[in-house]
Amino acid sequence: MDVILIGTLAAVWLTAGLLADGLPTAGTALLMRRRARLLAVLVATGAAVFIAVPVATALTPGTSSAPLAALLPVVPALIVLTLGVRKLGWVRRGAGAFATAPLAPVPPALRAAAAHPLIAAPLQITGLAAIVALPIAAGVVDLPGRGVPSTTGFAGLVAVALILLAVAVIAIGIRAALRHSRLAPLVMAPLDRARQRVRAGVR
Repeated sequence: MDVILIGTLAAVWLTAGLLADGLPTAGTALLMRRRARLLAVLVATGAAVFIAVPVATALTPGTSSAPLAALLPVVPALIVLTLGVRKLGWVRRGAGAFATAPLAPVPPALRAAAAHPLIAAPLQITGLAAIVALPIAAGVVDLPGRGVPSTTGFAGLVAVALILLAVAVIAIGIRAALRHSRLAPLVMAPLDRARQRVRAGVR
């Protein structure tokens, strides 16, 4: 049961992270709106799985490692639910403004907003953290406090896992920031050209 719960958690959030990664590459505003809606559904599903973990373990007899394992991805998930959902809502509403022109190209500002680091990065980090939590849920890693000394391999395994997770988090964050910074200048380009035309006219 523990592996199923955390595995479901990882699957939902990883799927959401992959979908968010492709959000800025949508060819039309209509496609971006559909992806944003599906992404919102996946985020809601992922939040529901978080709630289901303590409920299911409370109803199941015996000791469960799932609640402890779920603590690892809960921090980036909170960032998604507090900040990422708001950014995603802006993208969904912005794409919805083009509902009457479904084949309209995505404006640079909307594409840059869809590539905001707070949308994709926390989703991907949540899914990755859930994968790292799978060995805890499966009981592969013996947790101290259950008749296992704190020095029995636990500290070393957790340290390695946390270091790898930290490196992955940094890599995901840098990639998301570079992607957003690459798209952001496209937003200012039309304004710069308009200013140049105005200056030329004044001269």
